[in-house]
Amino acid sequence: MSRTRQSGALLRPGRPLPGQPLPGQPLPGQPLPDEAGPAALHRDPEGRPLPDPRRPVVGFARSYPDGQLVARHSHEPAQLLYASSGLMRVETEVGFWVVPPQRAVWIPARMEHQVAMAGATEMRSLYLLRGLEGLPADCQVIAVSPLLRELIAAFIAGPATYAPGDPQARLVAVILDQLRAPVLASLHLPVPAAPRLRRLVAALLADPADNRSLDDWARVAGASARTLARLFEAETGLGFRAWRQQLRLHEALARLAAGEAVTAVAYAVGYDSPSAFIAMFRKTLGTSPQRYMGKDAEVAGEGAR
Repeated sequence: MSRTRQSGALLRPGRPLPGQPLPGQPLPGQPLPDEAGPAALHRDPEGRPLPDPRRPVVGFARSYPDGQLVARHSHEPAQLLYASSGLMRVETEVGFWVVPPQRAVWIPARMEHQVAMAGATEMRSLYLLRGLEGLPADCQVIAVSPLLRELIAAFIAGPATYAPGDPQARLVAVILDQLRAPVLASLHLPVPAAPRLRRLVAALLADPADNRSLDDWARVAGASARTLARLFEAETGLGFRAWRQQLRLHEALARLAAGEAVTAVAYAVGYDSPSAFIAMFRKTLGTSPQRYMGKDAEVAGEGAR
């Protein structure tokens, strides 16, 4: 049975509960079973392992309920967040990135961010030593190929401590190769900061189905439609209609992850018919909503390298 989701709900604060570890994973602050002596992992204040020059990548798994919010924070290592099920939305000072199943988000070192969950989410996280060569410099969503998916799963299931030449170290080498040539997914929503756009942006974030034209918004903002169009282009790289479409895509993905039917989602995000919504979805993401949200969705051709 599908569940009705309030428009824009993923953008609102969720429940700030701690993530629950999977069976076999330590609780925050507890040592890993194989940690001892000089080879012990460094850990952050919440007990999560941290990378170091001997182990440039570390990983852990967490389970989160629908609606949970991981409050704004930053960390010294870079991070790859991957959800095998559920959907995540990452918010930074410069925009939003929506992360459906079988996609991952790359978060550069020291970037402040918060993460909201839509649907029960099985998160897999890699921390990567800051300064590793050839890795992305900006926050971005990437497609997770079957190879990368299995590499992440095998690495997190393996021992937390490892030495050069160990099987875990060889997995790390292949993971890094995959991340140095990512297939990008077009799932970024830049947020403009211009004061004249604040009211417009806040209203659309709360209700992506709002169909008012830029001329209508010009009267609300006390500026000409031409001025608003120029500001949108300058601050986001998108025209107003393209930006609103991207916002609606974000909301649609959250609703689909929560189990809503495609027809209900189409009307909820402002489309006149399901066929119009599906056409937009195919044009933007290269496949149907059902296939895109499936666990075995194709990732080839989803974006540009």
